[in-house]
Formats: sequence, structure tokens, C-alpha cells
Amino acid sequence: MGPEKWKKGRMDMAEDCTHDCENCGKSCSEREGGKPDFRAKLNPWSRVGKVVAVASGKGGVGKSLVTCLLAAAAAKRGLKAAVLDADITGPSIPRAFGISGGTVNGPNGIVPCVSNGGVRIMSLNILVENPGDPVVWRGPVIAGAVKQFWTDVFWDDVDIMFVDMPPGTGDVPLTVFQSLPVDGVVVVASPQELVGMIVEKSVRMAEMLEKKVLGLVENMSFFTCPDCGKRLEIFGPSRVDELAARHHIPVACRLPINPAFAAAVDRGAVESLECPDLAPLVDALLA
Repeated sequence: MGPEKWKKGRMDMAEDCTHDCENCGKSCSEREGGKPDFRAKLNPWSRVGKVVAVASGKGGVGKSLVTCLLAAAAAKRGLKAAVLDADITGPSIPRAFGISGGTVNGPNGIVPCVSNGGVRIMSLNILVENPGDPVVWRGPVIAGAVKQFWTDVFWDDVDIMFVDMPPGTGDVPLTVFQSLPVDGVVVVASPQELVGMIVEKSVRMAEMLEKKVLGLVENMSFFTCPDCGKRLEIFGPSRVDELAARHHIPVACRLPINPAFAAAVDRGAVESLECPDLAPLVDALLA
């Protein structure tokens, strides 16, 4: 198997592939050079219009916050928005929206929770008895849970769904990109040079899997002094425009360090926030 096929085709093979094509009866990309269809079937009683994955190269850069802000903004504009929380081992979406109740099983599947602003939400933290318990699962089990959020949940009628991805480029991001009909990706970063290098891996993973990166968000980009109004770049100069230009990403946004954001998330009121800095990205996603 040549290096180019390893880079581009490794993720297209069946998980149990032994590369022994002579004694295998399966039709796959290794044998035919094509791309197999790993997409999971959506719950048959649901309709989902656009699917946007929100990704990051590492944790702690505000990916889940951006997911919440985008979903809330879409709902405020009159769209039926939803969040699929694929960050199974670190789910924070329910708390940000102030959701603590569980789900119910309906005749058409698991019924997701709905926020005060009308955003439909499915997360592992609303399924477990104690949200503080750790999820000690191996990768295939986690990936299976994410697929079930797509196949077994009665999403009803959704115009746009945001998938809060786990950080990095491992099993679950790969499962989402291959199993869900992802229309585009929003990548979240922070200004540090190292994080910029790491987030580039997420951008390149999306490109390898032929998913368009629709926007790049640099969180914690600056802080505006409440006394003098001066803008301070605490974590160094912004690199978002440079990275966006290098990868031909159409929209780049910078979000400030804002203590009000953290306070609103902690009290479950993320929908009360207004974030004009994200408006260009919201416009592009909803166009």
C-alpha cells in the first residue's frame, strides 16, 4: 500500500480490513479504488436540512461555546436549530443551555430536550443518571453512541444542526465525517502559535475527507480593557486571517475574552448572549 493511498484512502476501508483481497469477498475501496458509503440513516421520522460540524485541534479553545452561540443565533433568526453533542466524554452543551432534565422514549424514537429558545439538544449528559460520572468507554463504543444520536433520536423537523465535535482527529471526528451528511465544518482556534499548528490538523482532516471548511473562529483573540477601551492581544497577535487565507477559508471571525460569556454559560443562559463578532459566520452558514 503506497504512501498516497495511506494518506487518502486509509480512512475509507472497512474497520476489520485485513488487506487480504485475494481471500476476501467484500467490495471496498481497497479492492476497487472507490469510496464506500459509511453514512448512517437518519431517524425515518426526522428531517435535517444542513449539518455543520464544529471542530478544534485541541480542547479548551471554546469550541462548545461557539457551537452554542451559533445554534442560539440560528434559532433567534427563526430557524429550527439543533445541537448533536458528539463530545461524549466531555459533554457541556446541556449545562450551557440550562438543561438538566432527561429525555423520554417516544413512538418515533428518543425525544431530545428543547432549550428555552427552541434549540433541540441531544447529549450523553441528559441520558446518564449522574452528569458528574465519567464516561469510561473505548473508542468504538463512543463512535456507536454518536451514530445512535443520528439514527435513534426523533429530531422532527430541523433546518440546521450543529455537531459539537470532540477535540482532535480521532475516532469520533472520523465517525461524524463519514457517518453524517456533514455539509461543512467550522474550526475553532486560539491565537497561540502551538494551537495554530494543532488546529491546522483539523483543517487538513476536513480537506482529506472532502468536507468544506466554512469558517474559522479565533476565540480569546483579544481583551478590551473596561477602563481605557484599549484592545489587548493577551495570547499574542492574531493568526486567523493568515490561516484562513492559506486554506481558502471564506469566513474568519475573532471573538474576545469576555467574562460575561463564562458567567452566562455557568448559569445556563448562553442564549441570552449577543455576539455580533460571529454575525458574518452566521450569515454565511444560514445563506
